[in-house]
Amino acid sequence: MALEWVVLGYAAAAEAIMILLLTLPGLDPLRKGLISVIKALLKPFLSVIPFCLFLLLDIYWKYEMRPSCVSLNACTHAEHLRHHKSIMKSQRNGILIASALLFYWLLYSVTKLVVRVEELKYQAEPGKQNLGLR
Repeated sequence: MALEWVVLGYAAAAEAIMILLLTLPGLDPLRKGLISVIKALLKPFLSVIPFCLFLLLDIYWKYEMRPSCVSLNACTHAEHLRHHKSIMKSQRNGILIASALLFYWLLYSVTKLVVRVEELKYQAEPGKQNLGLR
């Protein structure tokens, strides 16, 4: 199952980098190309949502099926450490799921806003709206 978490981590990192590139000031010459690339990637990145739900179900299944250590005497020290390690990994993976979903939502929202701002800039330019150029 480690490969799934690596893929989700790379997807979240790619989304974060795209958000950063889209919102950095001074990249106006590249912005039109960035917008077109990001708009093309939004649909493939939509697959992050069901993938996150699947991984969330995996975390829940592992939580329900893990052996329970009711008291300290019921488990050996190694089992107790393995239990705590699995809880820490589940929490880390839950944060990764939340960040991937948050980054996708931010990428979608920021892209929509930047496209709208570009459209408004184009409409505000004098002379172009009267000629019907677009």
